[in-house]
Amino acid sequence: MKLKHDINPVLLQFINFIILVYSFVMYIPWYIFSGSRQAIAKAKQVKAKPVNNKPGGAYRSVNSLHCLASVLYPGCDTLDKVFKYAKTKFKDKKLLGTREILKEEDEIQPSGKVFKKVILGKYTWLSYEDVYIKAVNFGNGLAVLGQQPKTNIAIFCETRAEWMIAAQACFMCNYQLVTLYATLGGPAIVHGLNETEVTTIITSKELMQTKLKEIVSQVPLLRHIITVDGKPTTWSEFPKGVIVHTMASVQAMGAKADTGNKQQARPVPSDIAVIMYTSGSTGVPKGVMISHCNIIAGITGMAERIPNLGEKDIYIGYLPLAHVLELSAELVCLSHGCRIGYSSPQTLADQSSKIKKGSKGDVTTLKPTLMAAVPEIMDRIYKNVMNKVNEMTRFQRNLFILAYNYKMEQISKGYTTPLCDSLIFRKVRMLLGGKIRILLCGGAPLSAATQRFMNICFCCPVGQGYGLTESAGAGTITEVWDYTTGRVGAPLVCCEIKLMNWEEGGYYNTDKPYPRGEILIGGQNVTVGYYKNEVRTKKDFSVDENGQRWLHTGDIGEFHQDGCLKIIDRKKDLVKLQAGEYVSLGKVEAALKNVPLVDNICAYASSFHSYVIGFVVPNQKELIELARKKGFKGTWEEICNSPEMEKEVLKVLAEAAMAANLEKFEIPVKIRLSPDPWTPETGLVTDAFKLKRKELTAYYQMDIDRMYG
Repeated sequence: MKLKHDINPVLLQFINFIILVYSFVMYIPWYIFSGSRQAIAKAKQVKAKPVNNKPGGAYRSVNSLHCLASVLYPGCDTLDKVFKYAKTKFKDKKLLGTREILKEEDEIQPSGKVFKKVILGKYTWLSYEDVYIKAVNFGNGLAVLGQQPKTNIAIFCETRAEWMIAAQACFMCNYQLVTLYATLGGPAIVHGLNETEVTTIITSKELMQTKLKEIVSQVPLLRHIITVDGKPTTWSEFPKGVIVHTMASVQAMGAKADTGNKQQARPVPSDIAVIMYTSGSTGVPKGVMISHCNIIAGITGMAERIPNLGEKDIYIGYLPLAHVLELSAELVCLSHGCRIGYSSPQTLADQSSKIKKGSKGDVTTLKPTLMAAVPEIMDRIYKNVMNKVNEMTRFQRNLFILAYNYKMEQISKGYTTPLCDSLIFRKVRMLLGGKIRILLCGGAPLSAATQRFMNICFCCPVGQGYGLTESAGAGTITEVWDYTTGRVGAPLVCCEIKLMNWEEGGYYNTDKPYPRGEILIGGQNVTVGYYKNEVRTKKDFSVDENGQRWLHTGDIGEFHQDGCLKIIDRKKDLVKLQAGEYVSLGKVEAALKNVPLVDNICAYASSFHSYVIGFVVPNQKELIELARKKGFKGTWEEICNSPEMEKEVLKVLAEAAMAANLEKFEIPVKIRLSPDPWTPETGLVTDAFKLKRKELTAYYQMDIDRMYG
């Protein structure tokens, strides 16, 4: 994974000698003053152990071998109690922050398209006490509108402070919060709203106009729409019987409501807190029923993996709160006194699409210390920085590469590089505000190259997490001092993990040197099941003879000797070719996704054929440059549709596949270059940018027929 330089060999020998002398001189003060010695020792420790010596025995964290953790604070066994505890402890501390929009402008692009650009002000903050009062009033206001405890209420909204306030109101009043991604298509939204029989939906003005207006007539039980950011200018077109309220007006109702004589129905740990609709990577979205005790167990496990978490920390929230990763991360922060500043992918950085040139993005203003990301975002950062490196002068590029390779060697030994961090990587680190101390990645596998790049250039640990909506987001997270790549860490203190034999794929928990098999997660974080889908619940969940509930994930993993888990395959991604070889589509994609020429890739294989094909979203800059070198002229669409350019890209992919040690039968033989990117709005990827294989197959069916001839 080292970067290649073009330095004269004699000069390189001299530079290596200088580096050796520097390392020797700096080792003694580092050894005396640095705390890294303890970190190196911790990194080498066993992190999880099997609870018995039987094959397939469950692994637990060494910190919870005898008893799994289930609560953050004594007596706080429901989410309303957790927030009340935090409100009492951190009363006047800042909690939720939002940037004021100072100015909006329409910017005309050379292509004629009009992009909306914004200039944003400073963050304005609500304290724990402010948020608590707003949530209480909103919950009481919903009761005035007729919402009953243990009934469903939907939220279909972007990530923002009002989302969290509404959620806390629902947790307090024991309303079951139905969460839907803001990027879901119309049929999926209708399915979720009708299946849960909601009468009230919380949304924003924009989503109400762009998404709800078209489908509201298909949701016959809907009676109330609450907009979090004021009433839209035109709302008279809605069907009779549907009333539009603002969040402020509902809170005003709640503040006036007489609740003195009313006994509020507080939740118990087993009550459903959230019905979270998945992004639907394998078909129609499923509603996962997550109880109060499921979420609390999950965030208890996650919080234990973040050292020194507290009031000094600032978290930037921009991922969809309808995703279990973001909701869990924000609840962890809320319960520990951290500030949460809200953002969006369009305003995150100075270079983001909605930020006017010359003004500041959210990370520059907020300077967060904690951040969660999905691999797609980290891969983009990696490719953008490496493109900038390639555009540097020869001297600058070689200096960066020398520092990068030197730091890679040092962190693999557990050492720090303060000089490189301050002189070489400071500018890169400023892309995320300059203060990040922990980056957490989840939602999909992160490539080793990207993980190591983020470690080196952002000068902080990159924790890989593994969990599912069905496990309340909890499963494993790497420890901050573990700088290995490609692994997802040991089980969290709230759960245990075991491997079950999968004969068809040839994975057994008796395999040597590492036991392998389908990953099963057990613990109090394992959810209740799927809403109104008993058949699927029985398929994906089981209960053992001790009453322990287990989730069958469908992912294949192996346990290493230190108790850390590595994801090596997925049952649904395994295809048997005509000649009998098994191909892991995820493995092929992971090997090729970091090729500079590739923005995204989906591998495809059929059991009726003997070779793999693929759909590729090429990097526009890289492909245009390749076309220029090959003398091919044409528009972007003509380049992508050219059989000649398909062959050229295939050559690049074949080289990368061989470098990644893919078998010959795993290397795509034919590809389709897609001129259009895959975004959640296209319906071809989820909000976490996971591939929707079913939708991609349908979308490219004509190309599949062509490539299989």
